Amino acid sequence: MSDRFHVDSAGTGAYHAGEPPDRRAVGVAASHGIHLPSVARQVTRRDFDRFDLIVAMDRSNRRSLERTGRGRGHRAEVVMMRDYDPRTHDPDVPDPYYGGPGGFERVYRILERSCESLLDELTDPGPG
Repeated sequence: MSDRFHVDSAGTGAYHAGEPPDRRAVGVAASHGIHLPSVARQVTRRDFDRFDLIVAMDRSNRRSLERTGRGRGHRAEVVMMRDYDPRTHDPDVPDPYYGGPGGFERVYRILERSCESLLDELTDPGPG
């Protein structure tokens, strides 16, 4: 579906801008057949014109995104990733950074479920 959707990843802060993904994230992704060739970047105001949806991982990031995108005429809607997780009402994806590899696997599972549900919603033709 890469011809139908443009997907990108960015952080709300510049802490790791220019760096490759965390080695633990790369390892978990690889164990699921996913290659992570990306380099970290920070969200910009331009992203709010380039994308229809900007997906926040937690409430703190959502607030930062809403501040960044504040203003008239932006196309993007800010939503929470776990709004699409059928297994929880917890709004936040946990940050695995300070934990062990098990935390990265747990986050992978959360994101896999949530992304599948989001994709289903985006590709549902709707009523008649």
